[in-house]
Amino acid sequence: MSFQVKILLLSFVTSVVISIIVIPILRKLKVGQSERDDGPKSHLNKKGTPTMGGIILIISTLVLSAFLYIDYSADEPEIATRLLPMIFVTLGFGIVGFVDDFKKVILHNTDGLSPKAKMAGLMIIAIAYVGMLVWVFHNGTDIYIPFADKFINLPVWIYVPFAVAVILATTNAVNLTDGIDGLSTSVTTIILTALTVISIIWNVKETTIFGCIVIGSALGFLLFNLHPAHVFMGDTGSLLLGGAIAGIALYLKIPLLLLIIAIVPVIETLSVIIQVAYYKKTKKRFFKMAPIHHHFELSGWNEDKVVSIFSLITLIASIIGVLAV
Repeated sequence: MSFQVKILLLSFVTSVVISIIVIPILRKLKVGQSERDDGPKSHLNKKGTPTMGGIILIISTLVLSAFLYIDYSADEPEIATRLLPMIFVTLGFGIVGFVDDFKKVILHNTDGLSPKAKMAGLMIIAIAYVGMLVWVFHNGTDIYIPFADKFINLPVWIYVPFAVAVILATTNAVNLTDGIDGLSTSVTTIILTALTVISIIWNVKETTIFGCIVIGSALGFLLFNLHPAHVFMGDTGSLLLGGAIAGIALYLKIPLLLLIIAIVPVIETLSVIIQVAYYKKTKKRFFKMAPIHHHFELSGWNEDKVVSIFSLITLIASIIGVLAV
C-alpha cells in the first residue's frame, strides 16, 4: 500500500505547486470565466475568475506519468508500457478540451470548437484507445457484470462501438457536472478513488498507479477550486477527468459499474435530456434550470450544500460499487 500513498502524495504536491505557478499566470492573461445572465444570480460575481485551469491537471498528470513510466521501465517494463493507453486517452481528451477553451477565452471565439470538430476529436481518441486495448494490448472484449461476479464476452463488432460510446458518454456527463465550485472535481475524485480501490483489490498495478496519479492531481487542484473558487477547470479539466474515469473503467472491464459509482454525472445528463425533451413538447421547463445542480441552487441550496450532498451520494454509490465486485 505504501507505493500508492507515495504516488498520491507526490502527485498532490506537484499539482499544488503547479497551481500556485499557473493560476497567477491565467489571471495575468485575463483568462476569465463568463457567466450566463439567465443562471443563478450568485454566479454573476464569478465573472473574471480564471478558467482553463484544467491545464494544471494536464501538466501534473503528464509530469507524474512520465516520471513513473521512466521509473517502472527499469524494473517492470510491462507495467510501464501498460500505462501508455490510459495516459493517451486522458491527456488526449484534456488537449481537445484545451483547444476548445483556448479558442473561447484566448482567441475570444465564443463558440470555441464547433460541435462537429469537438466530437470528431473525441471520437478519434476514443476509437484509438479502444483499438489499443483490443488489438495492441489484447485486453479482451469481456465486461464484468456487477453483483453477478462474472464476465460476459462480447463480439468485437459489438464491444468496440459500445466501449467508444461509454467513453463519449462519460466525458459528456462529467462535463455537464462541472458548473459549481468544486462539484465536478469532488465527484470525479471519489469515482476515481472507487476505481483505484477496485484496482487494488484485483491487483491491477497499472490502473492503481494511474488512478493515484489523477486522484492526487485532482485533490491538489481542488484546494483552489472549492467555493469560492480561485480557478475553474474548463473543458480542459472536465474532459480530462472524464477520459480518465472511462479509460480506467474500460481497462478494468467494468464500464457497467459506472452506472452505479458515477450516478451523479448520470443524473446530471438525464436532467438535461428530460429538460430538453419536456420543453420541446410543452414549451415549459421541467426543472428550474438544467443540469440539475442548478435546479437545486435556484431552489435555495447554496453551492457548498450542493457539493456536499452530491459528493455524499457519490461516496455511498461508490461503496456500493466496490461491494458489487
